[in-house]
Amino acid sequence: MYLLLLACGGLAGVTTVLFGFGGGFFMVPLLYAVLLATHGADSAVGQVAMHIAVATSTSVMIVGAGLATRRHHRAGTLDWRWIRPLVGYIAIGAIAGAATAMAMRGDWVRWAFIAYLAITILDALLRPGFLAHTAAPPRTPSNGAMAVFGLGIGMVAALLGVGGSVMTVPLMRRRGLPMARATAMATPLSLPMALAGTAAYMLLARGELAVQGPWQAGYVDLRAFAALAAGSWIGIRLASPWIGRLPDGIHARAYLALLAGVLATMVAL
Repeated sequence: MYLLLLACGGLAGVTTVLFGFGGGFFMVPLLYAVLLATHGADSAVGQVAMHIAVATSTSVMIVGAGLATRRHHRAGTLDWRWIRPLVGYIAIGAIAGAATAMAMRGDWVRWAFIAYLAITILDALLRPGFLAHTAAPPRTPSNGAMAVFGLGIGMVAALLGVGGSVMTVPLMRRRGLPMARATAMATPLSLPMALAGTAAYMLLARGELAVQGPWQAGYVDLRAFAALAAGSWIGIRLASPWIGRLPDGIHARAYLALLAGVLATMVAL
């Protein structure tokens, strides 16, 4: 099982660097499936399998997003004027998102994950501005819009364990940024969500679980975290030479194709 998690962590690292995903789109379905297969859907672990998958994925993003941010900063693909105003709002939203997830049944979190993916894909396909890069100069949102966007990004990302890419990339894309810049800036914006969300999942769940064990910190599975984080480090190192080299149109379509693959997987589970 841990070799499978290591491989998934590697894939998550690649997609973190190239698409800003933070890895949640791959880690959540995999962990959910592994927990159900090893414990059974009716067991104590099975009943909270989606919560554990989301929380563990969120904790791994601390490592993946931190390493990827360092790589993108070195490559010069980050514009901190877009990033700094969102950080605090994302952290606040992440705490609210984690608390909301813990108050929901596991199957509700799963269907929320599926619904959000479907809406994101349809929005990118049907509304202009995502698949084709506009030649207009990039437009930064107002301070009020930054607050709304930041709170929403943090809440949805922590609720579903997916990082901020699913909201920040479409937002920045439609504001005139090329895919290389939009996906790059999703990685540092995943950090405040991952830190605040992980703290919430570890602290607010203490004493509430019937599945607590020596390798469990709240809803975070520490052994799975270690395997996924190690794989993520490997994947980030392998993918870093490709930063900024993918053609813009192919980059945008590949982003949507990955989302569609994860959506199909979650529906099938």
